[in-house]
Amino acid sequence: MNDILYITGAGVSAESGIPTFRGEDGFWTIGSHNYTPQEMATRRMYKDTPIEFLSWYYHRFATYRNHGPNKVHHWLANKNLITQNIDGLDGKAGNKDYISIHGRLDQMTLLHTQGEEVETLITPWDKVNEDELTESLLNIFNIDKHSLKPEKNISYKPYVLLFDEYYTELYRISEAQQRMMNADCIVFMGTSFSVNITQMALEIAIQQNTPIEIVDPNPIQLPFPYPHVKYHKMTASEYIEGRP
Repeated sequence: MNDILYITGAGVSAESGIPTFRGEDGFWTIGSHNYTPQEMATRRMYKDTPIEFLSWYYHRFATYRNHGPNKVHHWLANKNLITQNIDGLDGKAGNKDYISIHGRLDQMTLLHTQGEEVETLITPWDKVNEDELTESLLNIFNIDKHSLKPEKNISYKPYVLLFDEYYTELYRISEAQQRMMNADCIVFMGTSFSVNITQMALEIAIQQNTPIEIVDPNPIQLPFPYPHVKYHKMTASEYIEGRP
């Protein structure tokens, strides 16, 4: 197999001290005081109540911004990789051409209509003063302090794909699909198959009879027979032992 595509999820970053999404301490089990995580992680919430959205985003994601990559990230540094994680650890490990299909914690964009071309900018998290968190977040994301509403093409939005958004070229979706179609094998590592990108990859693999491997301590079993699937009931770090 000359072209193996790796698709990683939150399980890969767990050894770096970043919670998975659906564990007891996971991002999706911890919401705000008033909303569930699924309600919080939406464009609508950002536009309607940006202070609550950004405070939640900061505490649930940005506080992990200084964590470092683990040995799995380093092993993946020279691999064909699509990650669902926004933590940026694959970039820190040296992968220069990975696709971060759900965005990047360290970046932001202008608030724009989905599908429009827009550049990504570095989010100045170093300017956050946790003693004045609300003021800091309003300044970083350029939100008017009187209206307390983000403005299109003026305010900034975290570069992250939210529940009520869809994949666009900003997230390199066409390139991701092409990598799936070109792959001789697709290896899923540390993912629950609960997001659209994994379902998309699975459908492409089945259409093309592409072999797949599923690496997870409790791997999701496909709900239908597929002759070209191999399960590895282990962590990603165990999987890479002895592999080049």
